[in-house]
Amino acid sequence: MKPAIWLDGSLCDADSARVSVFDHGLTVGDGVFETVKATEGQPFALTRHLRRLARSAEGLGLPEPDLDEVRRGCEEVLKAHPVPFGRLRITYTGGLSPLGSDRGTAGPTLVVALAEASRRPDATAVITVPWARNERGALTGLKTTSYGENVVALARAREQDASEALFGNTVGALCEGTGTNVFVVLDGELHTPALSSGCLAGITRALVLEWVGAKETDLPLDALSRAEEVFLTSTTRDVQGVHRVDTRSLPGAPGPVTAEALRIFTERAAADIDP
Repeated sequence: MKPAIWLDGSLCDADSARVSVFDHGLTVGDGVFETVKATEGQPFALTRHLRRLARSAEGLGLPEPDLDEVRRGCEEVLKAHPVPFGRLRITYTGGLSPLGSDRGTAGPTLVVALAEASRRPDATAVITVPWARNERGALTGLKTTSYGENVVALARAREQDASEALFGNTVGALCEGTGTNVFVVLDGELHTPALSSGCLAGITRALVLEWVGAKETDLPLDALSRAEEVFLTSTTRDVQGVHRVDTRSLPGAPGPVTAEALRIFTERAAADIDP
C-alpha cells in the first residue's frame, strides 16, 4: 500500500503529490510543521499539536491555518494508510512565492503525510555540540522548517554512535536537542530547562511537567556532567532514558526517576488519546 498524502484539500499518493519548486518552504524554509504520534490509526495529543502549529504560523507571519481543515487532512490520511505506529507530519508553508525572502500572494501550502516509525529503545546515547541555540532569535520557540542546524548537529551525533545532539544557548545554558527536550535529575530532583532558554515548548515536555512534575530551571550546560539521570522527551520517543552523554556513561539507565516518569506518562497517555 502506497502512503496517502493530503495536499491542499485532497488525498493523493506519493507518486502524484507535487509541490511547486517555487514553494517558499522549499526555497527559503518559510514554513512550520508538527510531528504527531499515531498508534493504530489514532493521533496522540492532536489538539495540542494543532494549537502549536497555529502559534508557530502566527510567529512566522503566515496566514492563520484552518485547523478544521488540518484535522480533516489528518483523519483522511490515517484512514487511508493505517499503521501500527507512525509519524504523522503536518507541514504548512508560505506557498508559491518569488525567489527570495519576499512571500507571494498565492496562499499557503498544506501537506499532511504519514510514515511508519520504529519504537525507540528504553535508553540512548547523546552528545553535546559546540553550536549554540539563539534564545533571542526571531524563530525562537517556533517549530519551523528551517532545520539546517539540526541536520548538521544530528549528523555529528550519528558519527559518534548517538541518536541525539544537545545544544546550549548563547549564554552557556542547557537548551534542547535537535528534536527533543531534555530533563535531568540533580540531587534527586527532576529539572528541565525553562522556555526562556530558547527551547521549544514540546508537547511531551508539557505533559511530563503536568503529569510527573519537574522544576523549570536555568541550568548550565555542565549540569549534564553532574546529573544522576538524564532523559529525553519528544512525540515519538515519549520518555527515553540516556545511558551516555558524550563520553560519560550513566549505568543502569533508565534510572528510577526516568522509569517512574515513563510509567506515569504511558498510563496517562493510554487513558486519554487527546489530553
